[in-house]
Amino acid sequence: MDQRREAQANEINGSQSNENDGVSSKGPALRLYPCVEQKAENYEDLEEELEFSPHLYSALERHLPSSVLSSSRDNKVQYMTDILLRYSPRADRSRLQKHGEYRQKIISNYQPLHRVLYTMHAADFFVPSFIKAISENKEESFRKIMSEPSPGVFTFEMLQPRFCEMMLAEVQNFEKWVRETKFRIMRPNTMNKFGVVLDDFGLQNMLKKFMEDFIRPISTVFFTEVGGSTLDGHHGFVVEYGTDRDIDLGFHVDDAEVTLNVCLGKQFTGGELFFRGVRCEKHVNSDTQPDEIFDYVHVAGRAILHCGRHRHGARATTYGQRINLLIWCRSSVFRETRKYQTDFPSWCAECKREKEERIRQKASILKSVGVAPENCIAIFLIHFQELLRRVGECETLRRKSEFDMSFNMGIARKSRKGILNKPARNTATENAKTCPIQHAKEQCNQLTPPTTGITHNVIDSAGDNALAAILKRMEEMENKNKAL
Repeated sequence: MDQRREAQANEINGSQSNENDGVSSKGPALRLYPCVEQKAENYEDLEEELEFSPHLYSALERHLPSSVLSSSRDNKVQYMTDILLRYSPRADRSRLQKHGEYRQKIISNYQPLHRVLYTMHAADFFVPSFIKAISENKEESFRKIMSEPSPGVFTFEMLQPRFCEMMLAEVQNFEKWVRETKFRIMRPNTMNKFGVVLDDFGLQNMLKKFMEDFIRPISTVFFTEVGGSTLDGHHGFVVEYGTDRDIDLGFHVDDAEVTLNVCLGKQFTGGELFFRGVRCEKHVNSDTQPDEIFDYVHVAGRAILHCGRHRHGARATTYGQRINLLIWCRSSVFRETRKYQTDFPSWCAECKREKEERIRQKASILKSVGVAPENCIAIFLIHFQELLRRVGECETLRRKSEFDMSFNMGIARKSRKGILNKPARNTATENAKTCPIQHAKEQCNQLTPPTTGITHNVIDSAGDNALAAILKRMEEMENKNKAL
């Protein structure tokens, strides 16, 4: 089977070429299906030499043809690099190449002051309480060392004073080298005119371990909704504020899923961070709610961790100099899946408010309908239609339209039969009065709305949850009536 698939891949891809670049695809083609028996190698030790992410090489390896898969590691790397370069956009290739040359020029000429910083030494970098919480890797352990002064904003002691001092000295030493050599460096972002990118002068591997081993475990617990468990990229830098530096920082969101911000020092006054709520792209400029207002005062060595989409800024540093270490943590998986999201993102506070308003509107309908046993089907249909609407958004617009039409016709048929209205006295009605909960279950079991193209497991789970809530409410009312 595997050979047949590979032959199919050769037949389809063997003669492909990239007409834009004038590069033909030579040699055996990639497999259309991954070789599940192949255990992909880890290429992280070659990160400085590779043109692309080591994770991409590991993923691509399983698609290599047999003749390449059995060759040496160097041959596989070269083969995969050629393919990735061939099919990546020319502009991206040029940008990556120039940035790689830029970094290499710095690293080959700059002499580090504290080489201990360039390799992760947790015991020398972090305070014992933080290391203990990470080693236990439980939410209760994290909660013990953290405070959450505002929803989604966590503060905790993290860096030892010695680490802060060494990092400050390293940054100053690098800036001195820049001035002496008149080397033009890239600034951390478009908003900060002062500061340095730590990844650019050799700290990339240390910061990678920093993110993977010490930020991602916390983010997995507290920032799952924004890709906290799949963080796989970072941008580490230091920013400087003061009378002869940047004064403040305007209202913005970060290009990150999760942001770590730690003050390194020095003596300063002002510079407080102000937070104004988490927002998606659609609502980034929406009004701030009173419960979203929070100001944070920096303390050297103390970290603040928040969602990158949490709107914030920095007030003016009125005296002295403030220097902060920031790590923007990113998830390629989250960013890719977000492109196809059609429903409200659960992490946006404004989207939540809009959704709650819709629920309140439906609640008013339910109130007008009432919760008498004979109306339980109407209540269930309203809840179930909303659940199906959300699931249906993952399908095509055509299927959704057909489904809504069929579903509404189903409601109309039920209405004509008298299910939505108070039924006439008959055996079913008597059963409903004597045992309304069982009657509701039986009626709901008879409902079979069309679910073409929709995952049945999702609907079953969602329907069970909605029905359970309705039946629980009815049971409470029944017990109350019995008590009376």
